[in-house]
Amino acid sequence: MHYTSEHIALQDSVRQFIDKEVNPHVDEWERAGIFPAHEVFGKMGKLGYLGIHKPVEYGGLGLDYSFEIAFCEAIGHIAAQGVSMALAVQTDMATPALTQFGSDYLKRNFLAPAISGENVVSVGVSEAGAGSDVASIKTHARKDGDDYVINGSKMWITNGTQADWVCLLVNTSSDTPHRSKSLLCVPLKENGKRAKGVTVQKIDKIGMWSSDTAQIFFDEVRVPQRNLIGEEGKGFIYQMMQFQEERLSAAARRVTALDMCINETIAYTRDRVAFGRPILDNQVVHFRLAELKTEVELLRSLVYRAADTHMAGEDMTQLASMAKLKVGRLCREVTDACLQYWGGMGFTLDNPVSRAYRDLRLISIGGGADEVMLQIICKNMGILPKRPA
Repeated sequence: MHYTSEHIALQDSVRQFIDKEVNPHVDEWERAGIFPAHEVFGKMGKLGYLGIHKPVEYGGLGLDYSFEIAFCEAIGHIAAQGVSMALAVQTDMATPALTQFGSDYLKRNFLAPAISGENVVSVGVSEAGAGSDVASIKTHARKDGDDYVINGSKMWITNGTQADWVCLLVNTSSDTPHRSKSLLCVPLKENGKRAKGVTVQKIDKIGMWSSDTAQIFFDEVRVPQRNLIGEEGKGFIYQMMQFQEERLSAAARRVTALDMCINETIAYTRDRVAFGRPILDNQVVHFRLAELKTEVELLRSLVYRAADTHMAGEDMTQLASMAKLKVGRLCREVTDACLQYWGGMGFTLDNPVSRAYRDLRLISIGGGADEVMLQIICKNMGILPKRPA
């Protein structure tokens, strides 16, 4: 994949928006534990940023997937990763399946408002007892007349306290775990108020402070059966496909975040003098930073190769899983190394490297843990042992 002048122009435009409308406020949002998603998304929607890869007829720009990757890299420039993650939920986690398999009714009533930024959206897969093990979810929906009636709960829901609707994975039958699930567009608000039967509880975290994360409870929540995305019983397949774009988005965003962490550390260690010379002048420091920069560039190349595979209509599962695994490991390695070079300042709250250290630790867990990525990679290699019968 090669960026043209159009890709670069898009990235420049997004970064300018971030520097004007987002980064000046992130310290305040971090302290508050939330950012004004409707306000920020509304502004971004007017500029077309929330529908880069989405169909023109629903308000998107209709550009190819390479422009979405360029966008993901650009929003990695946000100084609080919680905000960029919330944005990616809107563009690359909650809406890909709806875009590909949803009816015209669903696209006009759920996708279009997400693209415009009128709605804030979330994706509901994980539960208290089922995170990476998606097949084990318990939330279910039974048919009653023309409706589905939903009962259960979802955990770790990004944008959960502000979202207008959720792309919800539920069991709609008693079939085998991989054939019993469906995806539904479920409103979380009605006329600006919490929807009947929906309860939302905020979750505190060690990082990603500006991103609101919630547990959502569904008690006899009714939605029309026309809110079904695609075919009933295909939800597990749709979600697995949706995961691939989520995971590649995660890697693309963190390439930029890791670059920023390294660059901030270079600037700090160049100015900080110890034992008569800048810390950066120690060979162990500048050699290590060069090694880390090389690893980040290798990750970038893997992301681009996966994107090329996806655009060619081929299965990018293996490459996206590798990118997700590598970015999780690299986020831990880079932030830990850089924090060390900041010395005591690295252990304070109010600097970019400690925030990156807190925020980026999530990447090895969310969206499929490292161990799940390794299982997928091993399966594609043909070396995953078969489960006992």
